[in-house]
Amino acid sequence: MRNMEDTMKESLSSTKLTTEVKKAIEKIRPSLQMDGGDIELVGIENNIAKVRLKGACGSCPMSVMTLKMGVERIIKEMVPEVKSVEAV
Repeated sequence: MRNMEDTMKESLSSTKLTTEVKKAIEKIRPSLQMDGGDIELVGIENNIAKVRLKGACGSCPMSVMTLKMGVERIIKEMVPEVKSVEAV
């Protein structure tokens, strides 16, 4: 059984990870907005960032490439703990 200290450490780690991913998204957002799109962080599960591409990015046929070659690459560079980024 996990003790309270482990649970608190995990919660703090999760909060820090979420904060760092949000900072990375803020760096990416202007590029997406220039093309009529946007991005939001939905959550993080098992070090996998779940994002939602919005606006023009949500329906763009190139959104998978944008997600993997752009968004995921930058987030993983800035937050090495993130294993991958997935669209939801």
